[in-house]
Amino acid sequence: MGTIVATPDASRRLGDFSLLEELNEQEKRSIEQRCHKRTYSKNETILDKGSQSREVFFVLKGSVSVITFSPAGREVTLAAVKAGDFFGELAAIDGQPRSASVTAIEKTELAIMPPDMFLEIIRGHPPVAFQLMQRLARMVRASGLRILELSTLQAAQRVYAELLRMAQPDAAVPGLWVVRPLPPMHEIASMTSTTRETVNRAISQLYDGGVLKRKGRNLYIMDRTKLEEIVQSLQAHHLHR
Repeated sequence: MGTIVATPDASRRLGDFSLLEELNEQEKRSIEQRCHKRTYSKNETILDKGSQSREVFFVLKGSVSVITFSPAGREVTLAAVKAGDFFGELAAIDGQPRSASVTAIEKTELAIMPPDMFLEIIRGHPPVAFQLMQRLARMVRASGLRILELSTLQAAQRVYAELLRMAQPDAAVPGLWVVRPLPPMHEIASMTSTTRETVNRAISQLYDGGVLKRKGRNLYIMDRTKLEEIVQSLQAHHLHR
């Protein structure tokens, strides 16, 4: 997923997305003119699982949650998509119904691209097609990793593994990693197939040892190596039981 430098409140331009970076300025302007924008309120549904729509959505501002539901009706979060990224490409590519629902986490502005246009860009620009292939490969790897974690890690360790994935290096302090901002406990619970109480307990029990530190809305990983060791050691323990 590409990174776009902008102020936190700024709306991205569609032409700035890494998927389209190899296109010339005229092509980018043409694409922006052919797409339309729409703003969604917090918690508003953008897509329903099973719907037949095939548009591709580029997040210009805000963030969305990609979710599905277990047979028992339990909500499972598959991904959080932030400004500078996009979603909906699978239905545009294979023409099948939507595989998940999408809801706005906060007030969110999207650029909506018609499916025929998306396919036209892919077919006409090999660098774009290659970037998309790399993205799909990352999605397959991530799905395989989550399946492995569900079968080999206990709930608390799945929480720690998710925190490691969400954390980014802190630009101000070398070696320090931060989850900025830390999602609500229920969202992390949905991502890790556990409960909000388990998430809160798993995070809280690492405060005393100095592995994690909460400051405002952010969670700092003070010792990333230690947290990785906790996940790996408990995974090995589970495998050898």
